[in-house]
Amino acid sequence: MNSLGICIGASTLSAVGMEKADGNPAIIKSLVIQPHHGNPRQALKSLLRQINYGSDQRVVVTGRKFRHLVNITSISEVEAIEMALAHVRGGSKPLNAVVSAGAESFLVYLLGADGRISSVLTGNKCASGTGDFFVQQLGRIGIDLEDSFALANGETPYKVSGRCSVFCKSDCTHATNKGVPKGRIVVGLCEMMAGKILEILKQTPRNNIILIGGTAQNPIMVNFLSKEIDNLVVPAEAPYFEAYGAALWGLEHDTKALPQEGQLFQDTSSSFSFLPKLSNFVNMVDFKAGSHGQAQPGDECIIGLDVGSTTTKAVLLRLSDDKVIASVYLRTQGNPVGAARECYARLHEQLGPLADLLQIKAVGVTGSGRQIAGLHAMTDGIINEIIAHAAGALFYNSEVETIFEIGGQDAKYTFIRRGVPSDYAMNDACSAGTGSFLEEAAKETMGLGMESIADIAILGLRPPNLNDQCA
Repeated sequence: MNSLGICIGASTLSAVGMEKADGNPAIIKSLVIQPHHGNPRQALKSLLRQINYGSDQRVVVTGRKFRHLVNITSISEVEAIEMALAHVRGGSKPLNAVVSAGAESFLVYLLGADGRISSVLTGNKCASGTGDFFVQQLGRIGIDLEDSFALANGETPYKVSGRCSVFCKSDCTHATNKGVPKGRIVVGLCEMMAGKILEILKQTPRNNIILIGGTAQNPIMVNFLSKEIDNLVVPAEAPYFEAYGAALWGLEHDTKALPQEGQLFQDTSSSFSFLPKLSNFVNMVDFKAGSHGQAQPGDECIIGLDVGSTTTKAVLLRLSDDKVIASVYLRTQGNPVGAARECYARLHEQLGPLADLLQIKAVGVTGSGRQIAGLHAMTDGIINEIIAHAAGALFYNSEVETIFEIGGQDAKYTFIRRGVPSDYAMNDACSAGTGSFLEEAAKETMGLGMESIADIAILGLRPPNLNDQCA
């Protein structure tokens, strides 16, 4: 008898195939781990097509929510973990708790004397410290997961906030803007992740604990935990632990026959409420196009440079008529000085032979990386974003009173009174709704690049009203 266990997680799908020979279960195939990019239905269908399971083979699904929407035998994550735990640990020393550290949440399952789960502890609703958050921050500073641990080898941690994802993002951005080695930032993030787990464990003895989930493969985080937890166990099955337990359950219990693909999913109504479609409001938006001109020999110009947390922008403005004669928009990649240098190089490239015939009178710098980029440019023209926004908005409309700016890292409101910025507010508690959050969510969950977001959003007929409580 063969059994296939499938765990449909927040961002990934894992599967383990097992058989029972001579009374002992053994893994015959493990598929670990494929991201489902926000489409678990398609990922599940693709998986079942690959394995081509027959009618004499059992399939069991586990996971948080999606398992309730499939016409396949399913068990809770608690049941799956208990099954896997009993098999992995056998007669080993009893454990006090199971830490499940996944892509979207950290959970602690407390174990009773009988080895069964007796209670569940959860952290707060903040996303900072989770597996997806860690991967997103690596992307923001321009390194791959595979390279991050090598960069971090031997580095001391750079302290980053763990109380909120937006504060942590800000800490990482400011660190890169100051030239802190990226390896130190990686170690700091891993230390923060370990701290989030230890915070949940404050209600239980910090000994005899097993760690499962995708982030159990993070050796730096595991090292920090090992310093605080006596006998921390990380099994080889950690990345697919729930799927492993589901497969074991299938070897011991009868299951439903696997339905045809057309009957694989249940017909259920959505739990979301919905918003009006975005296309209804297109005519309410007025885009102001900047005035562009051609460079002429002898033009006197100013460079405007905005070094943001996610992107860096530059314009070459002619003083005589305020026309933009060259412009650049590129990624900061955690290197503000490098991004500024690249902007200068691209402006020079756009101008061609005329570049050496212009007079650059000044450089004005703004953005989160303005201090280091301004120092590099040897300019006194360093201004904050509030002043820069007001100057730009008033250039187009002298009667503007309200500015909303949604940047990569934060969102700001500015109130202008009689042409003077008089008050402002910004998101100081959550990063949900900022530009980098939108980009990261689209890429990590749906596999969409930044350039595709607007065109796809405008096609949406029933936009779901998503939770805005936390990123």
